[in-house]
Amino acid sequence: MLLSLLSGLVVSVDAFFIGLSLGLQKKCRFMYLAVINLSLLGLCFAGFLLAGLVYELIPIDPDLVVGFAFIGLGLWFILHYFITCKRQAAALSIKSIAMVGLVMSGEAMLITMGLSLIFMPYSTWLIPVVVAAAHFGYSAISFHLARSKTMQRIPPAASHIISGAALIIYGLMAIFVEIEIS
Repeated sequence: MLLSLLSGLVVSVDAFFIGLSLGLQKKCRFMYLAVINLSLLGLCFAGFLLAGLVYELIPIDPDLVVGFAFIGLGLWFILHYFITCKRQAAALSIKSIAMVGLVMSGEAMLITMGLSLIFMPYSTWLIPVVVAAAHFGYSAISFHLARSKTMQRIPPAASHIISGAALIIYGLMAIFVEIEIS
């Protein structure tokens, strides 16, 4: 169980960079981030319950499904930034902030499902709680750091590449690292 909780902390590190990018936007308030993370908690529990329902329906090893899903999500995150980076030069609108929140919440739900599937049948309700708490903690810290002068000099591409790479690395770990649960 400790390994599943540590995995929830590691995989949620991409929320640090989402909070950083939101913190760099003058229109975004901390209250928006709190609302995003509240909805994220609900989706994490939905992902946990959904993973319990789908576990028996997956005909192949769930580690492979989860691994490839995380690799795809990480690649999409990186490529999406480079494809749309010219359109992102303008400041974020409220609609854009809501979209970022929706994507972050959906990604947290997938993380919760993935962790629950990997550690099934030993998954507990602590997985969605840790994933949601880690997302909130990382994004809140980076949001406040983004308001400082030193963090404002980080290029936007760095946060997207690091977030995507973190998801890809976790996907590779899910596929190639065999975890013995005893």
